[in-house]
Amino acid sequence: MEAHGGVGYVEETPMPRLFRQSPLNAIWEGSGNVIALDVARALGREADALQAVKDELRSVTGAYAALDRLIEPLLELKPDAMPEAGLRGLVEHLAIALQAATLVKSSEPHVADAFVALRVDRPALAYGGSAATVDTVAINQRAFIGR
Repeated sequence: MEAHGGVGYVEETPMPRLFRQSPLNAIWEGSGNVIALDVARALGREADALQAVKDELRSVTGAYAALDRLIEPLLELKPDAMPEAGLRGLVEHLAIALQAATLVKSSEPHVADAFVALRVDRPALAYGGSAATVDTVAINQRAFIGR
């Protein structure tokens, strides 16, 4: 509701259908535990894959202190030392760190700044709940370029 307003309830738009189907996405894509096990298996089986992930993360160290704190333990990953108990959290951190790395390397600085502030440095459990300050004017201008 905070992001879409009442449009989520208006049947003349595709949003209600998407909202009704959203609980099924986790089933269609596989459960989080299965995906985490797949990631661990792939990184353990393919040494080059783990090295590629580490190289990508290493390429953006120094850009943001908060991102460095997230990346540091990920650079120490060993294929045979990924306990199943914390695997979902580990895979979540890998995903966020790789998303941030992509933005640092290939987007405007204000976009990477916002992502790191909202998802790495000051994440919130509720949508819009972070106390981070982002350049919303620049992000909105970027969204409407060419319109």
